[in-house]
Amino acid sequence: MSTQSTKLLLIDGNSILYRAFFALPPLSNRSGQQTNAVYGFTLMLLKLLQEEKPTHLAVAFDKSKKTFRHELYAQYKGTRQKTPSELVEQFPLVRAVLTAFSIPVIEIEGYEADDIIGTLSLRADEDGIDTRIVSGDKDLLQLVSERVHAILTRRGITDVDRYDIQAIADRYGLKPGQIVDLKGFMGDSSDNIPGVPGVGEKTAIKLLSAHPTVEDVLEHLDDVNGAKLKQKLAEHRESALLSKRLATIERNVPIDITLGDLGYQGYDASAVVQVFRDLEFQSLIDKISEEMSLSTEDNNAAAEEADWTCTEFKRITSTAQLERVWAELGGVAGCMFDLSSNDYHSADVNGVALASRDAAFYISFTGELELSHIKAWLKSDHEKVVFDIKSLAFVLDAHGISIHSSGGWNDVKLEAYLLNPTDGEVELEDILSRELHIQVPPLAKVKDDREALLCRIAQSLPDLHYQFQTALTAQTLDDLYRNIEMPLSFVLAKMEITGFHVNADKLRAFGADLSERVSRLTGEIYELAGVEFNLNSPKQLGEVLFEKLGLPAVKKTKTGYSTSADVLEKLAPYHDVVQRILDYRQLAKLQSTYVDGLLKVIRKETDRIHTRFHQALTATGRLSSSEPNLQNIPIRLEEGRKLRQVFDATYDDWVIVSADYSQVELRILAHLSGDEALIDAFRNDMDVHTRTASDVFEVPMEDVTSLMRRQAKAVNFGIVYGISDFGLANNLNIPQKEAKAFIENYFEKFPGVQGYMEDIVAQAKKQGYVSTLMNRRRYLPDIRARNFHLRSFAERTAMNTPIQGTAADIIKLAMVRIDEALSESGLDARMLLQVHDELIFECPKDELEELQQLVREKMENAITLNVPLKVDIAHGQTWYEAK
Repeated sequence: MSTQSTKLLLIDGNSILYRAFFALPPLSNRSGQQTNAVYGFTLMLLKLLQEEKPTHLAVAFDKSKKTFRHELYAQYKGTRQKTPSELVEQFPLVRAVLTAFSIPVIEIEGYEADDIIGTLSLRADEDGIDTRIVSGDKDLLQLVSERVHAILTRRGITDVDRYDIQAIADRYGLKPGQIVDLKGFMGDSSDNIPGVPGVGEKTAIKLLSAHPTVEDVLEHLDDVNGAKLKQKLAEHRESALLSKRLATIERNVPIDITLGDLGYQGYDASAVVQVFRDLEFQSLIDKISEEMSLSTEDNNAAAEEADWTCTEFKRITSTAQLERVWAELGGVAGCMFDLSSNDYHSADVNGVALASRDAAFYISFTGELELSHIKAWLKSDHEKVVFDIKSLAFVLDAHGISIHSSGGWNDVKLEAYLLNPTDGEVELEDILSRELHIQVPPLAKVKDDREALLCRIAQSLPDLHYQFQTALTAQTLDDLYRNIEMPLSFVLAKMEITGFHVNADKLRAFGADLSERVSRLTGEIYELAGVEFNLNSPKQLGEVLFEKLGLPAVKKTKTGYSTSADVLEKLAPYHDVVQRILDYRQLAKLQSTYVDGLLKVIRKETDRIHTRFHQALTATGRLSSSEPNLQNIPIRLEEGRKLRQVFDATYDDWVIVSADYSQVELRILAHLSGDEALIDAFRNDMDVHTRTASDVFEVPMEDVTSLMRRQAKAVNFGIVYGISDFGLANNLNIPQKEAKAFIENYFEKFPGVQGYMEDIVAQAKKQGYVSTLMNRRRYLPDIRARNFHLRSFAERTAMNTPIQGTAADIIKLAMVRIDEALSESGLDARMLLQVHDELIFECPKDELEELQQLVREKMENAITLNVPLKVDIAHGQTWYEAK
C-alpha cells in the first residue's frame, strides 16, 4: 500500500453523536423528529473532510451494550443513564448521512468503537500511514504515536484540541501509553471505572512521574509519600489493576476489513443534498450545492429538453386563432401558465400552454392577446388540470379574473401531497420524474424552447391526474381532496390576496420605543458591568460576566464561556446585570427580526402584509405560512404580544375578530381514546389540566396548586406527542425518574389513553399507515423495522398523527364552510389569517354579532365528536385586543 500523501481518518461515531446531542439545542424537522445530534455530527464531518482531506476514512460505532469489559467487571458503565430516546432515534439518521457521503461504518459485536479505532490505527501505524483519530473521549489519547494523532472535541461540537506525543506531555507530563495507568488510579466516573478512591488526576500524575506504570507504583509502595495514600493504594490494589485493564483499548479486534477497503474518493454531492433535503438541513444544502457541477446540470438539462420537445404545438397570437383552440382542445386540458417570475405575488403572465391528449397550444400574451381573452374559458366548467391552483388563483385575481373550486379545476400538487404527505412541498419536475419516469429540467432555468416544453408538460398533466385520481379513490382520499383540500386552496388564495392591514406608523413607533429601551438597557448594562463592550459578542460578554465580574461559569462553548439564555437565567440571581442582558436580547430580537422584518414586507399600495400559506408541506396536514411567517409572531412575552397591536382593522368602524379552538387536540384524544375521565372533563366543561392534576396527584380539584396544574398541562400535551421521560424531565426541570413516574401515574388514571396508544401502534403495524378521522393518511414504512430506533420513532408518529392531523382537518373544513357561508350571507366580513387552531377575521362593527354567530356555528360543528368542540371568540380594534 502506498504511503505517499496517505492519511487515515477514524471517527468515534458514538462519542461525536453524543457530544452533538447535548451541545446543541433541540432541533426537529416538520415531522417532529429531533435532528440536533445528526446536524452537529454532520457539521463536524464537513469540517474534518475540508481540513483533514483524508485519503482513507471510517466511522466506528459500538455494536452492543455488552462487551468483553462487562465480563471483567459487571458494573462497567453501570451508572450511565438510559440513552434519551430523542438521541436513540437519530442513530439511523446519521447512518443515512454516512451512506450518502460514501463513508464506511464499522461495528463489531462485543467491542466498542474505541477498540475498532485502536485496531485500525495500529495497523496503519505499522504500515507507516498517518492517522487522525476523532473523539470526545480522552481514553483514545493512549493510541497517540509519531504517526497517530488525536483530535478531541473540547467545547460545543466543532471546537477541538489536537494531541500528538508532545501535546500529551505538555498537558499531563506523561507518555501516551501511560493514559491507561492514569485511568487505573483515578478511574472514570462516566464509564463507572472505580480506580482508587480519593486519588485524582494530580495525585495519579505525581505517582506515575516516579514510576511509569500502575504495576510499578504498586511494587514500590514504600516510595509513596503519605501514609493514607499508601494505605489506599494497598487496599485498592486489585481495583487499580482492573481499572487499568478496563481503560485499555483492545488493539487486536478481528476486523475483516483491510485499510485498502477504507480508501475514500469523496462523495456524490447530489446524494448528500438529497439526504440533507430529507433532514431539512437547508443551510447545509446551500453549502453542498455549490460543489455540484453547473456544466453537468446544463448538459443534462439540454438533453432533457430535447426529449421533452412537443411533437407538434400551435402558437396562438391573435383572437382569430383562439377559436381553433376551443374547437380542437377537447377532453381534459392540462394548463401550464408561463409566469414572468418565480414570485407569483408579483408575476405577470407571458402566456399559457393548454394541451389535451390530441392537441397542444401555446397562447402568447406578449402581443395582441391578453389574459382576459381566455377569461370565459378559465371560468367555464371545462375540466382543467394544473400544478398549484392556489398560486394560479392569486395570479389570475391580480388580472381581474376570479376562479372558484366549482370551475372544473384539479391540482396534481395537492393530489401528490395527499398520496405522499411525507414528501413535503415538491416541485412539478420531481412529481413527473417519480410518477411518469420522465426527467425535465427546472422550469426556472429553461429559456430556449420554453414554449414547447410547457406544452409537453401540459400534455402530461391529464394522465398524471387520472393516475392520481385512481389512487385517491382506492385509498378513500377523494373526499378529502374534493371537499377540503381543493376548495381550501381557493380560500387560502383569497386570504393571501386580502392580506392583513398593518399600521406602519405604529410599527415604526413601536420600533423606536424598542430602540430607546435597548439603548437605555445598554447604558445600564455598561454601568453595572463597569465596562463598555459588544453586547452581541458572546465572547466579550463571557469575559465580562465570568472573568471581570466573577460569576460562576455554567458551561463553555467553542468561543469561550456559554452565554446562552438557559445559562443566563441560572445566573440572574447572582448579579443585576444578568437580567438586564436577558431583557436586552429579547427587545433587540423583536427590533431586528420582527419590527425591521415586517416593515420590509408591507405592500406600500395597500398598507397590508400578504403572507403565503403552504398547504402541501407538513406530513400532518397543518398549514404553515412564510414571507413573513405570521404564525410565528411571538406571544410568550408581553413585548412580543404587543407587536400584534400594529395588525389592525382596515377601517375605523371595523374590528378584528379572533376565533380559537379550545384544547382541540386533547378533545380529539378524548374522542379517539374513549377515556371516560377525559370525556367527562370535557362534557362537564372542566379545566382539563386541573382535572388531570386532581386525578394524578389524588387531591380535590380545589386543592390543585399552580405547580400541579403546570405539570399536568405538560403531561397532557406531551402525551399527544408521545413525550419520553427524558423530554418531560427537561420540560419541567425535574429528575428523569420523577418524570417517568409521572407518566406511569397518568396512564394509570387515564387507562383509555394508554389503550389508544397501544391500539394505534398495533393498527399501524398491521396496515402500514395511520389515518385521521377524515381519512388523511400517513404512511409509516419503519413501523415494522427491525431496528429499534427507527421503529420507536414510527410508533410515536403513529400515536400523534391521527390527533394532530385530525385537528388540521377540522380547522381546514371549518375554513371552507365559513368561506361558503360568508359568500352566501352577503357580509363584508373577511377571513385574514389562520394560526394553528385560531382564525382571524375583520368585519364592520355592525356585522360583529352575525359574524361571531356564523363562525362559532361552523367551527363548533365542523365535525361531530363524542365531546363538544369549543371555540373562544374575542374582538378588538387590533389583533392584540382581540386576543
